[in-house]
Amino acid sequence: MSDPQLSIIIPVLNESAIIEEKLVSLQVLRPWAEIIVVDGGSHDSTPELAKPWVDHLVISSPGRARQMNNGAALAASPYLLFLHIDTRLPCDLKNLERAMQEQVVWGRFDVVILGKHPMLKVIAKMMNVRSRVTGIATGDQAIFVKRTAFAMAQGFPDQPLMEDIEFSKRLKALQNPRCIREPVETSGRRWEQKGVLKTIFLMWFLRLAYWIGCSPKTLAMLYGYRVDEEGDSECRRL
Repeated sequence: MSDPQLSIIIPVLNESAIIEEKLVSLQVLRPWAEIIVVDGGSHDSTPELAKPWVDHLVISSPGRARQMNNGAALAASPYLLFLHIDTRLPCDLKNLERAMQEQVVWGRFDVVILGKHPMLKVIAKMMNVRSRVTGIATGDQAIFVKRTAFAMAQGFPDQPLMEDIEFSKRLKALQNPRCIREPVETSGRRWEQKGVLKTIFLMWFLRLAYWIGCSPKTLAMLYGYRVDEEGDSECRRL
């Protein structure tokens, strides 16, 4: 692909059940966007399933922030968009294209959370309102940013949790985000598996603890992540 306008960077780990379907849905964007998948060392067939559908497949040491930074290092476009594998972009991207034409520094989408629990709609509404008030975005909201601004912000901090919050704070110092109302759709599987109300209170607690200075490593362990000692940050391209 020559001169893509947008680089879509997708960090993954053990997503063989859904990755092919999700990447196929992005193929309509290939004439003007490149797709970069960064695998954090999957033990299933995720890399093999992803490879036919992407412009670049990178095998990275694990950690979402590290994976996204490694993907950004390969990007050829003036804008980067960081997309979770269980988040679907809206069909109409005219407002994203307009933001790029206007040289907006960064932004994010509103979000809809898919699932059966009625509280998921409330959670999504709260996320969108909170983001507008604070100027802080989460990874579920498909953050996009000029590549030059990404460099000025020094990318995502290499921490196991709240990397999107810290990244947003750095970008907000440059400019308030453009908030796109056409929503992305993200899966509510994380909420429903762990219990919706339990997850709400846990996330409130973790955010509060982060704002008052608790370390991301400690918070990641409280969230249930396995946090290893800091490892090799090298990556390789397939």
